[in-house]
Amino acid sequence: MTLTLLLDLDDTLLNTNIDSFIPAYFQALSRELAPHVAPDLMLRALMAGTKRMMENDDFSRTLEEVFNAVFYPQIDSQREKIADAIDNFYDHIFPTLSGVTTPKPEAKPFIDWAFSQGFRVAIATDPLFPRKATHHRLRWAGFEPEQFEIVSSFEHFHFTKTHPAYYAEILGRMGWQEGPVLMVGNDLDRDILPAKKLGLATYHVGDEPTPPSGFESLGWGKLSDLRPWLESADLSALTPSFKSVDSVLGILSATPAVFNGFSREFDRSAWSHKPAADEWCLKELISHLRDTEREVHQMQIELFKEGGEPFIPRPDTSVWANQRDYLHEDCATALKEFNEARRNTLNMLKETPDWSRKARHAIFGPTNFLEVVGFIAEHDRLHIHQAWHTLKKL
Repeated sequence: MTLTLLLDLDDTLLNTNIDSFIPAYFQALSRELAPHVAPDLMLRALMAGTKRMMENDDFSRTLEEVFNAVFYPQIDSQREKIADAIDNFYDHIFPTLSGVTTPKPEAKPFIDWAFSQGFRVAIATDPLFPRKATHHRLRWAGFEPEQFEIVSSFEHFHFTKTHPAYYAEILGRMGWQEGPVLMVGNDLDRDILPAKKLGLATYHVGDEPTPPSGFESLGWGKLSDLRPWLESADLSALTPSFKSVDSVLGILSATPAVFNGFSREFDRSAWSHKPAADEWCLKELISHLRDTEREVHQMQIELFKEGGEPFIPRPDTSVWANQRDYLHEDCATALKEFNEARRNTLNMLKETPDWSRKARHAIFGPTNFLEVVGFIAEHDRLHIHQAWHTLKKL
């Protein structure tokens, strides 16, 4: 049974002391950009852009795009005009901040052991920093970015860690594999609670001997305690449960973000690649998701607006790929249309307060609204898994 480990970075694998590091980072960046932007103006714009990233729930825009849309207008400049100064900062100045941090001596032995066990390991750091900055911090902790299956940064993620959708996005980018998952971090509000809302098992890294009231069910201890904790644990008990409203909504929000991320990593030819003659290419898969969203999922949600216990049909959509000639769809257009359809679905769900409303499903029999919407999330996960395997075969 393969465990997927999602590991926070700052003050989990690296002693960062955010209260010292962030001011030092802001001051260094202000000095570097001073010939172009007044330091007080730069600081206000940087904080405004960061705040907007933390609030973002738009799966069609990366956090970098969200940040840039706030930051550059506030400093009355364009990215191209100060690009060289920013690149120089992250290439040469940012690395000098390593002295504000110290590596955790127990981090590397734990990571080496985790890899020796065949665990899948991702760095689930809050994607508020550019990739270069995150990679530098990983090296300060004693690691190379290439060691890990994925490292989140603002160029390719759409949510920050206060959103359960962040955790769904990172698992989606890893292919939504079956099996146990554990989120490990030091921050209750950013690492632990949102991950638990998605349905993940968690382990809080801290010096406190016991968890506070209300958190007794969490894994809890120092990073050095994590290996023996895992060695004594029943890993099957760490298998996620995606049955809550928060988890379902997190998955539904993350799915278009995952496909948007895939589309930025692979050129258009990849979307027409068929792994086998009888399997869908990504273009067909996205077209299927779009049409199913419009014609099946939204129809099912609408039925709940009627009285009584609605009957929920489930049309056979497997024949649509040939009937509708998905192979000759434009992939960018199909993806954009899926984004729009999913946004409409999420808006519809905001208007449905009673998630316990009963119904009868054509396939599953007696059910309720939460379970029906949960079937949509399962459908998402199935096709992300399919897409991930297709891309891995390229």
